[in-house]
Amino acid sequence: MEFVFNGKKIYYETMGEGQPILLLNGIMMSTGSWENFKESFSANNRLILLDFLDQGRSARMAGRYDHSVQVEVVGALLDHLNIKEINLVGVSYGSSIALQFAILHPTRVRKMVLFNATCRTGPQLKAIGKAWNEATKLPTGEGYYYTTIPPIYSTAFWDKHLDWMQEREKTLIAFFGNDVVRESLVRLTDSSENYDVSEQLWKIACPTLVVSCTDDQLVPPAEQRRIAEGIAGSQLVVIPDCGHCSFFEAPDLFTSLSLGWVNSKTVKIF
Repeated sequence: MEFVFNGKKIYYETMGEGQPILLLNGIMMSTGSWENFKESFSANNRLILLDFLDQGRSARMAGRYDHSVQVEVVGALLDHLNIKEINLVGVSYGSSIALQFAILHPTRVRKMVLFNATCRTGPQLKAIGKAWNEATKLPTGEGYYYTTIPPIYSTAFWDKHLDWMQEREKTLIAFFGNDVVRESLVRLTDSSENYDVSEQLWKIACPTLVVSCTDDQLVPPAEQRRIAEGIAGSQLVVIPDCGHCSFFEAPDLFTSLSLGWVNSKTVKIF
C-alpha cells in the first residue's frame, strides 16, 4: 500500500488487529526485513511497517535532508491511517526517528521500545558514517559490505552463524552494488549528521523500554544508558553477547520484549 507525502510515494504495510505497533527500520532495512516477524507481531496487534524516504519501495530524495522529514512521514502515515495513538518500536536509525516523534508529539505515543538506540550522532559515530559514505565510491558492492556489515554483528553471532552470514553476504553485495541504493544510503547516513536530542529526552512522556546489547560496536551500551537516564521512568534491558543487529541476533528476545512491553497491563504492587 502507499500514500503520498509532499508529492512523494510512501510505501507501508498493515496487518492484524489490536493495539497498533509501528516498526521503524534501521538505516539499511526495509519493510521486507520484517518478513519473519509478521506472524508474531500481527497475531494480537495491528502491525504497521513503513519504508522511510530513500528506503525500500518508498520514493528517493534528490538532495540532503535531516531526520525531521522522516519524523513528518511517521506523522503523515498515522494521519493517513486515522491513528491517534501509536506504539513505536524502533531499531537503530528507526529508534532515532521514534525518539524525535515522541519528543514532538508526546500525546500520540502510547508506549515505545528502542533497540540499539542513540540520542545523538557523536564524533565517533559521525566518523563511522563518513567511512560508510567513502565506501560507496568504490566500484562494486564489496567495499561497502566489508566496511559496514562485519562490525554490525557480534563475534559470537559470526562464529555461530557463519554459513548464514556467507549466504547473506552474496545478497547484500549485490544490493550494495546498485547505484540507486548506494546514493540513497549516503543521503540516509548524512541525515543523521547533526542529530542530537540529548537535551530534550525529558519531554518524552510515554513508558519507554530501552534495549542495549553488550557487544554493540556501532552504538555501545553507554549510549543507551544515556537515553534511559534522560527519560523519566524508562526501563533499561541489556542483552548479553549480542551486537547492533539485535532483531536478527536475538529474534525471540526482540519479539518478546517488544510485544510484552506494548501489551502488558500496569501492575501495582505498592
